[in-house]
Amino acid sequence: MSDERTLHISLQLDAHKLALNVPMSQEGIYRDAAKMLNRRYEFYLHRMPNASAEKLWVYVALETACALKSDARAKSIEPVVEQIDALNQLIEQQL
Repeated sequence: MSDERTLHISLQLDAHKLALNVPMSQEGIYRDAAKMLNRRYEFYLHRMPNASAEKLWVYVALETACALKSDARAKSIEPVVEQIDALNQLIEQQL
């Protein structure tokens, strides 16, 4: 369990005010994340001005989840392992 102190912060996401206790070292991450989500919400609001707030947040959530998955895939070593295995097979075939 971490002994890191927490900080009480308030964030505004569109019309929603969130009160959170976050690790002090991550306050900036939470604030930056809220700004990013608000920017993406505004982006979709301008593209779909008649859409409900719920639908706009679904688009923001999907975009954010796709970005996280893409980042995780890019950091994965699985493709490297697959390439090494393929190269090993080629070497074994030549021996």
